[in-house]
Amino acid sequence: MSAPGADAAGEGALVELEVGPVAHGGHCVARHEGRVVFVRHTLPGERVRAHLTDAAEGASFWRADAVEILEESPDRVPSAWPEAGPGGVGGGELAHVALPAQRAWKATVVAEQLRRLAHDDRTVEVEAAPGETDGLGWRTRIELVADQNGRAGMHGFRSHDVLALTGMPLAGPSIAELGLFARRWSPGARITAVGPVGGDRPLVLVDGQPWGERGPDRRPNARTSVREAAEVGGRAYTWRVAADGFWQVHRAAPGVLAQAVVDAVGDRNGATVVDLYAGSGLLTVPLADAVGERGRVVAVEGDARAIRDARRNVHTRPHVELHQGGVREVLAADVVPRADVVVLDPPRVGAGRQVIEQVVRTGADRVVYVACDPAALARDVSYLAGHGYDLSSIRGFDLFPMTHHVECVAVLDRV
Repeated sequence: MSAPGADAAGEGALVELEVGPVAHGGHCVARHEGRVVFVRHTLPGERVRAHLTDAAEGASFWRADAVEILEESPDRVPSAWPEAGPGGVGGGELAHVALPAQRAWKATVVAEQLRRLAHDDRTVEVEAAPGETDGLGWRTRIELVADQNGRAGMHGFRSHDVLALTGMPLAGPSIAELGLFARRWSPGARITAVGPVGGDRPLVLVDGQPWGERGPDRRPNARTSVREAAEVGGRAYTWRVAADGFWQVHRAAPGVLAQAVVDAVGDRNGATVVDLYAGSGLLTVPLADAVGERGRVVAVEGDARAIRDARRNVHTRPHVELHQGGVREVLAADVVPRADVVVLDPPRVGAGRQVIEQVVRTGADRVVYVACDPAALARDVSYLAGHGYDLSSIRGFDLFPMTHHVECVAVLDRV
């Protein structure tokens, strides 16, 4: 029913909603007069007053933000980041949810996507990252943009508007100490801050230019990359990575994911492993050590800068072979050998049917799939199932606390 005193339901109106189950994307599902409404900033079982943010008359569903909680869930806590609340910036849509309930939320979404898209009915657990206590201070990289007054901020959710911030509680301590929100920047400037793990000093780039306390650092040898460190299998690793290139943003994620992948590959000394979407070599390097010098790792990555970093990171491991190019194109060129295991860590859209078919043609008896989107993962699992691969196991990792994002490592075996 409509909230007392509200105009007829439509964009901008307030409606009263009984909130149902969670849905992929950080929302819960409700209904208003028979129409599905995806509601943010709420929890299953709550009764809320919600502001309709996207409510076109002929739309199949509407969107809304819960702005008043009439009956609250026992899993609700005071928001850890109010500036990411209703009408605020994106990137903290679960900040009002207790951490155990956040992980249960994500586990539910992963299981639902597997059931709906891959016809696989199983219980999924989402594990906390090592040392995680309050879900804050975990980001080693943040991206900001300056508003028209030069204040650092972020875009509003589903908006091009820049909202100035007073702080970013998900940022790691070394980034928080940079004072980015106390400074004034050129309006529209894009600010990248990196606080690497392993001892390197934080690095700030403004519109891609290294930045010091007094402004841009235009020296030819100005630092534009950082060293990242993690431990895998009891062994210390260091990678060199472009500061504004792709790297896992949770401080513990590189070690957690690399360890999970090495464990999933198993005892493969002397094996051939194909590493697709290899980036700067996060997985390539420990995989090379896992297969030993008698083995072979063939890594494929499309980004030229990432390949340059990967070459530096694997230069002491001659049994690693790097190919630059789109994964689909490189696999189609028939330069990748038959494999014992294929590891892939695709972007959010997943690998897709054509790449999966090419993975199958490698003859691998095991596929280890690292995924940051449950729907894309479930779709690709269904494609692999159609080629005779069974989902042996799946692990979920909460490497994005306070957000709906979740990382998974799935193991599929040819049956």
